[in-house]
Amino acid sequence: KNVVTWNTIIARYAQHGHGIEALHLFEEMQTLDIKPDKNTYVGILSACSHGGLLHEGRWYLNAMKHDHGIQPTIEHYACMVDQLGRAGCLEEAEGFIHKMPFPPRALMWRTLLGACRIHGNLELGKRAA
Repeated sequence: KNVVTWNTIIARYAQHGHGIEALHLFEEMQTLDIKPDKNTYVGILSACSHGGLLHEGRWYLNAMKHDHGIQPTIEHYACMVDQLGRAGCLEEAEGFIHKMPFPPRALMWRTLLGACRIHGNLELGKRAA
């Protein structure tokens, strides 16, 4: 198996809400000395988002930089905005959008807007719109 194969399996687990399984697979991948890449971390952050693993998502975003020297891309930041929104951390998600080193994409604001609707935050929803 190569990194592309591992990334594909991790992404499938993530899409189906099996966050813990995706994280276990990621750990197994590393024990086999297969180096993660930026796509691996998109899958991991997505798995944390869909699996309700906010603490883990924050940890993995930090680990990708410090443990593997991978600089987060806008896709990684988008995963974190989704994760924070799903967890109801709406103000933090907004702050995350403003602090990231990229201009935010409309999708991020729509993601935050959807989370505001779900969590009933009208004021932040107006700002996100």
